[in-house]
Amino acid sequence: MDVRAVVITVSDRCARGEAEDLSGPLAADLLAEAGVTASVTVVPDGVASVRDALRAALDGGARLVLTTGGTGISPRDLTPEGTAQVLERELPGLAEAIRSRGAVAVPTALLSRGLAGVAAGREGEALVVNAPGSPGGVRDAVAVVAPLLPHVLDQLGGGDH
Repeated sequence: MDVRAVVITVSDRCARGEAEDLSGPLAADLLAEAGVTASVTVVPDGVASVRDALRAALDGGARLVLTTGGTGISPRDLTPEGTAQVLERELPGLAEAIRSRGAVAVPTALLSRGLAGVAAGREGEALVVNAPGSPGGVRDAVAVVAPLLPHVLDQLGGGDH
């Protein structure tokens, strides 16, 4: 599948170089297994940093943007707030499916506040999905999103049901 994707890791520690980003490269590898090539970028936690990174990815032509990190309930977890400023339409069922899949093994996955939805980009509308920052959360998110991506992109391009 010839789809431009961007993975955005949201982490203060990774952005400062104090921790290695494990989730972003994992997401890119899992997407590659599904036939999607993704670049990875790292930004600090915060509404503006997430919003601006999403906007840059969308303006750069991404049709899928997957964030990882910042979806929990700690005071610095603001990825959903930044994402909400970019989304035009939410896809709550997609976010719920990611949470539900994770909760099978890790009950605290239900505390993720991640969003999923559609946002305008340079190449037309794109899918934006917030994944938890853990490798398991990334695996769950990609497992839910990857099989749906061809249909989602077809629909966003005006395809029939």
